[in-house]
Amino acid sequence: MLGWDRQSPACSPPKEAVVFLAGFTSYQKQVLAILTLLNFLNYVDRQIVYALVPLIKEEFVLTNFQVALLGTVFSVVHSLCALPLGLLADRVSRKKIILYGAFFWSLATFLSGLAASFRSLLHVRALVGLGEAAYGPAATAMITASFRRDLRARVQGIFFTGMFIGGSVGLGLGGVLAHWWGWRAAFFVVGVPGLLLALATLRLPEPAKAGDTPMPVRIRHLLRDPAYTITVLGGWCMAFAAYSYIFWGTEFIHRYKGFALDEAGIVLGSSLAVAGVLGILGGAAIADRLARRVPWGHVSVVGMGVLLGTPLLYGALHTSSKGGFVALFFLACFFMSWYHGPLTATFHHLVPASTHATAVGFYYFFVNFFAVTLAPPVLGRLADRYDLMTALNVPLVVQLIAAACFFAAAYLIHRRV
Repeated sequence: MLGWDRQSPACSPPKEAVVFLAGFTSYQKQVLAILTLLNFLNYVDRQIVYALVPLIKEEFVLTNFQVALLGTVFSVVHSLCALPLGLLADRVSRKKIILYGAFFWSLATFLSGLAASFRSLLHVRALVGLGEAAYGPAATAMITASFRRDLRARVQGIFFTGMFIGGSVGLGLGGVLAHWWGWRAAFFVVGVPGLLLALATLRLPEPAKAGDTPMPVRIRHLLRDPAYTITVLGGWCMAFAAYSYIFWGTEFIHRYKGFALDEAGIVLGSSLAVAGVLGILGGAAIADRLARRVPWGHVSVVGMGVLLGTPLLYGALHTSSKGGFVALFFLACFFMSWYHGPLTATFHHLVPASTHATAVGFYYFFVNFFAVTLAPPVLGRLADRYDLMTALNVPLVVQLIAAACFFAAAYLIHRRV
């Protein structure tokens, strides 16, 4: 069984209560600001291609299957590279992995605008996936190493707000840039800021690694820890459900709820962005507060958020009112987005500090390769056999399994302390 992560006395929490962002040092503010902005650009560069699909499809004369490969090659490369790059980050310098990864994906994004053929565009989008795979495990580990344990969920939550905002901006900005200057210019515009911001990481000193474990724990040892394993399984269930809704959501509310296609995009995008950011920050604050009292506080808040969000999402899927759908969907997104910050904090609590990037890297590999790439076609096959309404009830059941996994992890953590 793996030991709990411990931090040095210098990082131990003070006796007085702290407010959400009070008491940060200038170094901590720099780390959080630079890495959150890079995460924002990470998702801008990742999502912008979807807004450019019609123009890319027209220029290269592509089928729907061919253009869909732009997302597939990214997801496959990203998932396969996340684990080895997480292992590397724990063995060398996390700051250097972040620097090289951000520079690499930003350069690949810029080069996407120079693609002379569809095949070359596929190659550079795969390279974007490689660069971004290096970022998440190393960045979350560096943030955890820079803050006290009782702030972990909140600072990880702030980091993950870049995901929601960046993804929404990527879709919106891509359409605007493509309309005025073409799809190639869109890649040029969003690629340059990442190149510049990557250089800003050179100013950040490498945080000291805790000395509780001389070498990172191997993957097989991680998987022998039932609390870690069942938390990963819960995350898989959440990723499967989330990408089912993201991929099929626009078509669903257009077909069943009477929204025009442009309305559907605005409703889903704005709800995910606003409710997601509020949910991440709110859930992280609740989780850190509870985790001060009980060691299973972080993962139990993840389970509570899923459990509260599932019936609201069921109501959104089955209501006949447009206004009712928007309200219920917004609330469901708020509660279900609680899991981002506390889930990462849970992984970092369960393993030694020298294994933080590895633990998150394995999680990214597992959920991206076996959930993100699997959910859309599975739901599509069910929709073909039955209908889309029936198919979307499946991820609701999967969410309940996720909640059960998170509460089981809380029980296992309770037993080990």
